[in-house]
Amino acid sequence: MQSKEHWDTVYASKSSDHVSWFQPHAKLSLRLIKETGVPADASIIDVGGGASTLVDDLLDSSFSNITVLDLSATAMTAAQQRLGSRACAVQWMEANITEVQLPKNAYDVWHDRAVFHFLISEQERHAYVEQVLRSVRPGGHVIVATFAEDGPTRCSGLPVARYSSEELHDEFGASFTLMQHVKEDHHTPSGALQKFVYCYCRKS
Repeated sequence: MQSKEHWDTVYASKSSDHVSWFQPHAKLSLRLIKETGVPADASIIDVGGGASTLVDDLLDSSFSNITVLDLSATAMTAAQQRLGSRACAVQWMEANITEVQLPKNAYDVWHDRAVFHFLISEQERHAYVEQVLRSVRPGGHVIVATFAEDGPTRCSGLPVARYSSEELHDEFGASFTLMQHVKEDHHTPSGALQKFVYCYCRKS
């Protein structure tokens, strides 16, 4: 998997609102999380959340039990500085998602926009799915977004995997029921177009 040093360098060399995946507001992610119907005190983890504005949107929507996990402390520092005193309401976790020991059945909602497609080896993807199986409670919600079949083949200098909704769901398997899939056209700060696919599943 890509290294912590790689992502620290990315965020040290660019402001968080100039990286290609930046969104002023994570509208689709927030919509899908709200559509799960979980209460405001539901435990939500944003995997690879780093400097993402999703945490701002969740706090603005009165969600109160949020964990942001990222490889890069530099990315999370950018988010913490942006949030100011509100950063204290969030749990921040610097870790590699394929290696960290997450608590069992801890999360009601697992969200990941643009981490899974960097896992180009079967071993990494298996480790990721095992994390979801362990740490998301039975009946919990899993929202994962990757580059679609017609999305970029590389991002931030690294190769990525691309998925259809069916292929992405297949990576997770029979323990996850596909509830919804959505395509997104993401316009980067530089004006490029990136095609994403979001899959929302329920864990059995």
